[in-house]
Amino acid sequence: MAARKIHTVAEIAAADRAAIAAGTPGQELMERAGAAVADAIVERFSLRPVAVLCGPGNNGGDGYVVARLLKERGWPVEVRALAPPETADAKFAAARWDGPVAPFDAPLEARLFVDALFGAGLSRPMNGEAAAVASRLADRPESVVAIDVPSGVPGDTGRPQGAAVCAGLTVTFHAKKLAHVLEPGHSLCGEVIVADIGLTEMAGDLVENGPELWLPVFPWPGPGSHKHARGRLVVVSGEAWSTGAARLAARGGLRIGAGLVTLLSPSEAVAVNAAHLEAVMLRPFDTEAELEQLAADVDAAIIGPAAGVSEATLMNVLALARTGAALILDADAITVFRDDPEELFSVLDVDDVLTPHPGEFDRLFPGLLRDSPERIAAARRAAARADAIVLLKGPDTVIAAPDGRVAVNTNGSPWLATAGSGDVLAGLIGGLIAQGMGSFEAACAGAWIHAEAADSHGPGLIAEDLPGLVPGVLRRLYDTR
Repeated sequence: MAARKIHTVAEIAAADRAAIAAGTPGQELMERAGAAVADAIVERFSLRPVAVLCGPGNNGGDGYVVARLLKERGWPVEVRALAPPETADAKFAAARWDGPVAPFDAPLEARLFVDALFGAGLSRPMNGEAAAVASRLADRPESVVAIDVPSGVPGDTGRPQGAAVCAGLTVTFHAKKLAHVLEPGHSLCGEVIVADIGLTEMAGDLVENGPELWLPVFPWPGPGSHKHARGRLVVVSGEAWSTGAARLAARGGLRIGAGLVTLLSPSEAVAVNAAHLEAVMLRPFDTEAELEQLAADVDAAIIGPAAGVSEATLMNVLALARTGAALILDADAITVFRDDPEELFSVLDVDDVLTPHPGEFDRLFPGLLRDSPERIAAARRAAARADAIVLLKGPDTVIAAPDGRVAVNTNGSPWLATAGSGDVLAGLIGGLIAQGMGSFEAACAGAWIHAEAADSHGPGLIAEDLPGLVPGVLRRLYDTR
């Protein structure tokens, strides 16, 4: 299965125009869209009274088609028109509706509501009666089906400017838009179904993260594999009172399959680390020159988890950069360059991975998140500037490569909101890179597996649980490869 592409509102609109120019009437596209929504409703809901809320544009036109097709299948349906249809295709669809039209502001007594008020192109806040209806439906998303996007959610940002509908199910067409994958739009959409209405496949380098993107190149061991062939990963420990984060990263790297994982520890922290390590090896160092020597022949190196925002951390990063190992820079290894990001960028290359949360991102790339219309554009610009993979953490984690490829993680788990979970993520990514996986694919796979592991545990998750949950996710992936 190919990776699932994500497109902008303009790109989908262009695909619509191309289909029409090629001979498919707009009315036919509207009929297909409405049929896809009606089919989804019939498949997921029992027979019940339905109110279809229609706006004046083509989104409303889709709604009139849904209403007609549900009525033809015996469903009790009423239409509520916010305003008369304004486009030719919407007028055509409205003319074919022969059922009841209730006042738009009448009491909401139906058991299912189809939101066909405004589509993804809405660029202004909803107001008046539309905003009032959105507020009245806010506490029952399970009874709302949105067409394209929930009304009030801009398709290219996912960030409402005012009132917005919250849906339990959204049916969109051809491909997801940014609003379907970026918060808060992702949460407002509920389950998203992508329906094929016959548009031509479009080129694009923005995709939804999932196994179809990276499973074909996942580094499974073969019959002749041995530990020395499965990758050498090192993780740099913090000082004696800050060692746990690096151990979490090391254990994550080991669980994801790296053959040899070594914790490189300041000498004064060796005893603390030794008391907690088993399969992870341990080596002491005291200077950046010693660190560089210890990491001279490794495949990947992780630095940053509880490393300390200090001159020593900065020098250790520069020492690791001289080894040729792929670097995974997290937390303190990012923040330590806040006064001179270019010093870091000058030693990075396309095999290296930065894993900032938004605060750390802003320290390296000041203003990008504020100035960009959404996280995807910010991450893409950051990756180009750093010439490295940038994984911008969040409930909608964005992974960007310098060549313009971007993947958005949509399986983010709220249970990951716990100290240390990001350290494990760095370990997963480092362990995959150490085994020879490309850094972009490794970052995508690490983020997805990380979230799946957390979701498999659920309430009560702590970071120490995560490495032990990874094998269950790997087993499922291995069985479906």
